[in-house]
Amino acid sequence: MSQQLLPGYIIRRGSTLERSLLLKFMQRTYQDLFPNENFSHLDQTVKQYFSSDTPLWWVEEEGEQEEMREIRISNPLCPIACLWVGNAIDQVQGNRHAHIFILYVLPEHRRRGIGTALMRYVENWAIQRGDRQIGLQVFQSNKPALNLYNQLGYQTQSLWMVKFLSAEK
Repeated sequence: MSQQLLPGYIIRRGSTLERSLLLKFMQRTYQDLFPNENFSHLDQTVKQYFSSDTPLWWVEEEGEQEEMREIRISNPLCPIACLWVGNAIDQVQGNRHAHIFILYVLPEHRRRGIGTALMRYVENWAIQRGDRQIGLQVFQSNKPALNLYNQLGYQTQSLWMVKFLSAEK
């Protein structure tokens, strides 16, 4: 079942049968940020975490003609955006909360309010299921995403720090 997300766009719940489409969107997300890297390993993330308990939503253009429906079957990137949400446990309070695995809008559809609408959609979904917060991870270099999340009231709660180790001594 789909519903209007914004004028001209519908949102529909994805299914676990769309694993390969989710993987393509994840790889595209990371390739946008790190174009010279290989992200074939994301298949493991999808295999490990994607289930009926981790909802996926797709955004498509509204009013698709019959010809476009046929193209969608052969074109795995026909949806113009996706949102995949998992579950996390707040390490301070111990409460379950929604965690955004991925929010991605194709570049040619950005700056139209789709990201904001998806964030509001997932916030309403999380409230309805009783969550008191939403978590997400964003790369410091992803300034457009940081700006979006800051505008929507998200705050840095912790920093994920890494140290790259060398096998050589």
